[in-house]
Amino acid sequence: MSEQDKKKKSNPFTIMKDDSTDGHGGYGVGSISLENISPVIIDPNEDRAFVDMGAMHARSEVERRVKFLPHKEEVPNGKLYWIVWVTVERGENGPYYHGVAGSEIRVDRSIKRAYKSMPEHVNHMDKSMKGHFIVDHMDEKSRKLLGDFLRKYKPEFWENSPDELKQVLPE
Repeated sequence: MSEQDKKKKSNPFTIMKDDSTDGHGGYGVGSISLENISPVIIDPNEDRAFVDMGAMHARSEVERRVKFLPHKEEVPNGKLYWIVWVTVERGENGPYYHGVAGSEIRVDRSIKRAYKSMPEHVNHMDKSMKGHFIVDHMDEKSRKLLGDFLRKYKPEFWENSPDELKQVLPE
């Protein structure tokens, strides 16, 4: 097996940084760019919110060293966390929060088990990239932590964001 073949097999998921529709017609055409999306972890247990790029590959601080199970009932004592997929776009007035969608995680460190719905995470990431705001299912405290974080993290992004986001994440 050549060195190039080994590289192809060891990297099955490629994040394309360039415009996949720029006309070159080669590898990566039709790929989705994840360059403008960031995972924000909301931890209502510790009253904190932070960006953790490890979540792009299920390697965030809260996801490490646990085995994920497909049913919430299997992690009855799990602590609640949210991975919120935040997409940024550039508009006439500059960058803004284009899409925001929160996905639940339950983690029980004592048994090294956790719950998350992969289809939900993929769906919410997609919806965020398409400019949707999906936070209604989040608890009030977590929504407040998220809103406070987005307002403080990049105040100019918040100012340029649609009113719909400001309504679903009030102060």
